[in-house]
Amino acid sequence: MAQDRGANTGTPGIGTPDTMAIDSALVRELAELLSATGLSEIEVEDGTRKIRVARTLSAAPVAATYAAPVAAAAAPAAAPVAAAPAAEQAGTVRSPMVGTAYLSPEPGAANYMSVGQSVKAGDTLLIVEAMKVMNAITAPASGTVKAILVENAQPIEYDQPLVVIA
Repeated sequence: MAQDRGANTGTPGIGTPDTMAIDSALVRELAELLSATGLSEIEVEDGTRKIRVARTLSAAPVAATYAAPVAAAAAPAAAPVAAAPAAEQAGTVRSPMVGTAYLSPEPGAANYMSVGQSVKAGDTLLIVEAMKVMNAITAPASGTVKAILVENAQPIEYDQPLVVIA
């Protein structure tokens, strides 16, 4: 059994008597879950036991993932330059995460807001999809929508200006 735990390194938890028993079936199950979901790491905690399983992703899929957004971002390059003054205005709502902005609840539906529309604090302005989770971005205060700084289905970055409300 000591062979499975490695040599005695003097580090608690690595080859010492206080090492927890390793549930190899759980580790295998977590590794299979990583492969099935495409995640790079997963961590579970059960009382005092904590298990983290991680894998290194190959460089090819990462390069492919970044190639498409770069090509898509090249086309609307003129828009952010024009929107820069609006982005610095008071009342600018910024993205709390990286993701994809959607201006309507579903394809073909009316947008949540339009320029000139009055909104109340808490009204949904748009949705940001991040890791297959739809996150509502709400108005921080009441006012009128002065500018919408993103397009529907546009990839967005953390802290990117989305909407100006005054």
